[in-house]
Amino acid sequence: MSYTELEHGYQGLRKTRTAFYSGHESGDLIRGVKSSSPDVGEDVKQVVVGICAMAKKTESKPMREILTRLQEFQYIRILVFPEEVIVEKPVEEWPACDCLISFHSKGFPLEKAIQYATLRHPYVINNLHMQYDIQDRRKVYSILESQGIEIPRYAVLDRDSANPTNHELIESEDHVEVNGIVFNKPFVEKPVSAEDHNIYIYYPTSAGGGSQRLFRKIGSRSSVYSPESRVRKTGSFIYEDFMPTDGTDVKVYTVGPDYAHAEARKSPALDGKVERDSEGKEIRYPVILSNAEKLISRKVCLAFKQTVCGFDLLRANGKSFVCDVNGFSFVKNSNKYYDDCAKILGNMILRELAPTLHIPWSVPFQLDDPPIVPTTFGKMMELRCVVAVIRHGDRTPKQKMKVEVRHPKFFEIFEKYGGEVNGHVKLKRPKQLQEILDIARYLLNEIEHRAAPELAEKQAKLEQLKSVLEMYGHFSGINRKVQMKYQPKGRPKSSSSDDGENQKGPKEPSLVLIVKWGGELTPAGRIQAEELGRIFRCMYPGGQGRHYTG
Repeated sequence: MSYTELEHGYQGLRKTRTAFYSGHESGDLIRGVKSSSPDVGEDVKQVVVGICAMAKKTESKPMREILTRLQEFQYIRILVFPEEVIVEKPVEEWPACDCLISFHSKGFPLEKAIQYATLRHPYVINNLHMQYDIQDRRKVYSILESQGIEIPRYAVLDRDSANPTNHELIESEDHVEVNGIVFNKPFVEKPVSAEDHNIYIYYPTSAGGGSQRLFRKIGSRSSVYSPESRVRKTGSFIYEDFMPTDGTDVKVYTVGPDYAHAEARKSPALDGKVERDSEGKEIRYPVILSNAEKLISRKVCLAFKQTVCGFDLLRANGKSFVCDVNGFSFVKNSNKYYDDCAKILGNMILRELAPTLHIPWSVPFQLDDPPIVPTTFGKMMELRCVVAVIRHGDRTPKQKMKVEVRHPKFFEIFEKYGGEVNGHVKLKRPKQLQEILDIARYLLNEIEHRAAPELAEKQAKLEQLKSVLEMYGHFSGINRKVQMKYQPKGRPKSSSSDDGENQKGPKEPSLVLIVKWGGELTPAGRIQAEELGRIFRCMYPGGQGRHYTG
């Protein structure tokens, strides 16, 4: 469906919004409904769109927002099936409809919905039979593989299978072997049932061992750490490689094969704490999908025959992997998504049913079928991202230490890196800093075994130099650097912090070695940086400028 069709099909909507209808019997509904709109004549037929799902879903804010917008199409009437009718009544007593939007959730009788669709033959938005496959992670991965969609490397441990080769497990300290396939820690253990959200991530002993246990959000928690490192011994599971995603998951929501809305959230595997905004909603950030990811979205929608469909993307190692398909899912708290979803569904329904029901609705003028990767329409300039480098924040004090040195090894380093040209040299690279550290260790060893008077006087500063360069266990020019300046007649005393070593003896050439360190972000500084990043991400698009600073 093209953008032009989408926009034109949403014109001429009702001036007033009508309430949703609900009916307990098929006789409660008639297709000829008098409309209050002046543009619609008496006894004009309307497409009855039946919403068949559990009350918790049909009464949710996203569903109400979309149904309200869908109701504004002058030839569409919304009918919500009451939950007691769905659960208690036979399908013969369910209300009649022309189009059925039905999806599974906990407690929903999916088999009855299939029977109803077989009995009434409505136009079905989300295929009902495929919703059984979505409940089984084994079938989900099999379908994704058949479509050439990237998924994590995995193996299935099927303890329900009569074939012993399907449940062979060998467990070692830092890996498991499932049916001959080895998974080194960290790896992920998922129940084969998509309804079971108790997913475990096992860590290697080098990272402290144990496991992170993910579950459906409870308050402000979505996972907890456990010291248990052994895999579960009952039940069937999928084992797969852990994908390094920098602490974020991407949620994608399709409305047909040519529309996808994407959001990022903090991964529950990170620390298990759910970030929420001032309204108590989980904080999510808009994401711009790549061309390859848009193609993945199209493939998922078509493969599972789910017009409205959510799935999870993992961005790792320069690729995008699908790790879960959720079926019918709506974006929360996005007016643009609500508008787009209603427009697409409304036009899709009318284009399919208006001719057969003799409804005077014509397909608006449309462009050629859109490309797989849609281009941008319109002339409005759009902000795509904000990139900022900000220098200041709460940090540790910057410190420096000076020492006059004359040892030949320092002069060798000075000349090696071109110090004789400009009279000074700055050393920041790990290799350069390692060379200075090696010299400091060598001289301290010399002092310990046969202390020369000149070296012994500098022992304290050499030890400080060694201590600074050994911090953190690795080198980075961001937090440490060494400078050396050539003094042809020795170093004159320039401040009270000098040690006065140059005041005695001959004025020989020397080097002033200056080591600088510190100026690193404190924990408060890191929080400030993360907070600023969240503010930027909430500015646009879709954030409505709301940000929770608690």
